[in-house]
Amino acid sequence: MRVLLSTYGSRGDVEPMAALAVRLRGLGGEAVVCAPPDREFARLLADAAVPMVAVGEAVRPLVTGTRPPPAGDFAARTAAIIDAQFEQIYTAATGCDAIVATGTFPVAAAARTAADVLGLRYRHVSLQPTLLPSKHHPPPGRPGRPLPPGAGGNQARWDHDAASMQALYGDPVNRIRVANGLTPVGNVRDHVLTARPWLATDSILNPWPATPPVIQTGAWTLADQRPLPSPLEAFLAAGPPPVYIGFGSIPVRPRHDFARIAVGAARRHGRRIVLAGGWADLAPIDDRDDCIAVADVNHQALFPRTAAVVHHGGAGTTATAAAAGTPQVVVPHIVDQPYWAERVARLGIGAAHRGPALTTRSLAAAIETALRPETRARAAAIASEMRTDGADTAARLLLDP
Repeated sequence: MRVLLSTYGSRGDVEPMAALAVRLRGLGGEAVVCAPPDREFARLLADAAVPMVAVGEAVRPLVTGTRPPPAGDFAARTAAIIDAQFEQIYTAATGCDAIVATGTFPVAAAARTAADVLGLRYRHVSLQPTLLPSKHHPPPGRPGRPLPPGAGGNQARWDHDAASMQALYGDPVNRIRVANGLTPVGNVRDHVLTARPWLATDSILNPWPATPPVIQTGAWTLADQRPLPSPLEAFLAAGPPPVYIGFGSIPVRPRHDFARIAVGAARRHGRRIVLAGGWADLAPIDDRDDCIAVADVNHQALFPRTAAVVHHGGAGTTATAAAAGTPQVVVPHIVDQPYWAERVARLGIGAAHRGPALTTRSLAAAIETALRPETRARAAAIASEMRTDGADTAARLLLDP
């Protein structure tokens, strides 16, 4: 069986697809990943020996502002993205048996349309829960489509969301469908997500209610075999466990102030610091030897050797820290990050900072919570309950006739 895995977003959208591709290969299947052409994603997939088809524009320059945003209004940009992605995914999926899609909605819509035109099995996977309709949480905001006054409860809000998604994405999707002999769809959101989407999250970190039904596979984790860099190994060996500070693909601003506050907060507790540059290019604020800067390193190897992990609350980073049994401080910025911050706090495995606006005092207080012995004990207990076979579960579902 040959499967095309389509994604578009940050590393947290690409790495799980690499994990699924590796597990499919181990079970006798084949997989190719359509992903943005960022060098770090190409390297990630190459290291895993997973074939990649580069689609769309590189994500990092768009997120960090080093490349101007695309020209045109939202509708024109959306139509152009769906058209281009459909053509690329359609070509890449020729000869495949199935398509699995995640990432930004226009790209997932293009993948679903390609699957329909080619007559392929299709599965949509969400790597976090907040974008899936449920009466238990509200929908996210949509570009230019605010909720009307008095929108009611969550179900009414999700009904409005479906209408908003149809207005935003229905026309370009239906133009492609009609041009290829297919009937238009009246609810493009639910058509793309499917009646029973997959949810690639751990059920301990993210317990999903019984309704609406999803197939919760567990998180898709790519085993990282990379050794830690020699300077980092030496730093870890030279003293007590440090605090890790990194914000992944979030371009925190102003970055020097962010680094100054974060490093200062850890120093208030007498802790050494591992500072990850990330897409914000964070750097040490002075030349003291209690702080080391790192680029892309193996979190699975590093996090168990730290006292706490301070991060942005991406689904992947949250799950990796939780699996390591290491207390966390989540500083949420966008999308699902407030949800993961709330879950970390509720589970007692760390602290949730209130939003992205930091002060040394506020972050130091959150780190204090994470460093308590009872927090570490709780983090270790939760780690022992987490599943590690999410990608295997998904691969077997795909391969099951």
